[in-house]
Amino acid sequence: MFAIVKSGGKQHRVEAGSVIRVEKLDAEAGTHVDLPVVMLGGDKVTFNTGNVKAEVLRHVKGEKIYIDKYKSGIQYRRRNGHRQAYTDVKITSL
Repeated sequence: MFAIVKSGGKQHRVEAGSVIRVEKLDAEAGTHVDLPVVMLGGDKVTFNTGNVKAEVLRHVKGEKIYIDKYKSGIQYRRRNGHRQAYTDVKITSL
């Protein structure tokens, strides 16, 4: 049995016991959160039913990316960096 859950504007396919990385959640490590179910699959498919229970494992930052802006002829150069914050969660029950 699997479920498709929504978190941070994205959808993830999960099973019981799987660990996924979602955009940062406002929850302490070790606490439990509920993720809304978009679809529950298996022998019978159901939509928009209930929540999936998950445990917050840790908060991490993603890889650093650089954004370069350049316009020729006018000496305009800008460089900016960004690191996205993520949360690792473990699915405890569907």
